Amino acid sequence: MTGPDNTKLVAAVTVPVPIATSYFQYDQQGVVFNMWYFGWFDDAMTQFLGEVGYPYTALNADGLDVQLVHTEADWRDAVRYGEQVVVDVATERIGSTSFTLSFTVRVGDEVRSTGRTVYVVVGTDGSGKRPVPPKLRAGLESALTTDR
Repeated sequence: MTGPDNTKLVAAVTVPVPIATSYFQYDQQGVVFNMWYFGWFDDAMTQFLGEVGYPYTALNADGLDVQLVHTEADWRDAVRYGEQVVVDVATERIGSTSFTLSFTVRVGDEVRSTGRTVYVVVGTDGSGKRPVPPKLRAGLESALTTDR
């Protein structure tokens, strides 16, 4: 996995998230249509938060949510019907009110796509940005990538 400046990134902990593919996600070319990768990133984010100790439901119960402010993906190869997909999730960056997760979509050991998404922590009451709470920060730090 490489960072935006092509620096080699190694995850301290990468959380693998299995993703179920469905027939309706495939296009006329017999491959997963590109928009579904972004949906997979979102599903993987919510599962990731639970794996690192701060489930999305707990985040919401604490009056917080996250808003996607940037996302991107690079495709290397298609996912074909019947292939089992796993999305590896790691923390790329933690700011004062935002964090960035990196995603690696793979089938077995073969990487099919990579991506990253920037999220901002917000209050569920509509009050706007909030600091990354300590419980979330600790979970994100447990899966923080490091330059190598």
